[in-house]
Amino acid sequence: MFETVVLATDGSESAARAVTLAFDFAERFDATIHALYVVDETEVETSPERVRADLQAALQERGEEALSEIESRETDVTTAVRRGDPADEICTYAEEIDADLVVTGTRGRHGEHAFLLGSVAEAVVRRSPVPVLTARQLDPEEAGDVPVPGEMGA
Repeated sequence: MFETVVLATDGSESAARAVTLAFDFAERFDATIHALYVVDETEVETSPERVRADLQAALQERGEEALSEIESRETDVTTAVRRGDPADEICTYAEEIDADLVVTGTRGRHGEHAFLLGSVAEAVVRRSPVPVLTARQLDPEEAGDVPVPGEMGA
């Protein structure tokens, strides 16, 4: 049913929960994981010109760190870094690799300013050619009430 899972990450706490869910899904369905980080070119282009190079380098480094953490897991994973509009790139990547599912956090680095779904997550849900599983970042008091992935009822 699910053979290929795209895990969209930005290294945020919400994305960390999505990582856990994606690996649980992959284990349950014997699926392959493709972890994707997108350098948001709009964020770079709209920043002051004097800081663009530094911002570009910082975003690239953040992506490499996020993907490195995912690669450190025992499961085989393919990683990719893209540049552009995050939602567009996630959807395009899912099409290119013939994915069956996209997993993403609901709020990323700009989460404090987003209601319900973050703008990237919402755009992916609306445009994705395949189903999207969104992972909501939990408040600390909620975290104890949620089953641990892998221990969910059958």
